[in-house]
Amino acid sequence: MRHLSGVQPRSVAWRGFLQMAGAWTIQGFSMFSVIERASGRWIGRVGPWWPEGWPGPEVGWALSRGAWGNGYATEAAAAAMDWVFGDLGWTEAIHSIAPDNTASHAVAKRLGSRLKGPGCLPAPYEDSAVEIWGQSREEWQSRRPTP
Repeated sequence: MRHLSGVQPRSVAWRGFLQMAGAWTIQGFSMFSVIERASGRWIGRVGPWWPEGWPGPEVGWALSRGAWGNGYATEAAAAAMDWVFGDLGWTEAIHSIAPDNTASHAVAKRLGSRLKGPGCLPAPYEDSAVEIWGQSREEWQSRRPTP
């Protein structure tokens, strides 16, 4: 959680869960829960995200530390990219990544995204440094990585 404003109190996490459910209801999309097949445990969330004031339509990921290094983020984000470009009709997808989050930079690169430059998030995150990575639907379709 270091790159996502730190560990949150239960009340803040609960509001985040409700926010995801609300996005599904209002926008018709949001992040998916990622369940590790071998253990059956919830290990995080990956998928589309586009709240008001965000710098663009995002495919993001946040997995528990114990799930890192297994390819889960890349595999799930690739499936989400297929969905947003193929079914939702998005023409671009971004990834908002903290400048020092090298693990997420690597995921973005594996997806074929490139660094577009610094970005700005809406309040209350306006003071958080963020880089915008991304690609167009045409770029994705021309070099779709194999999961």
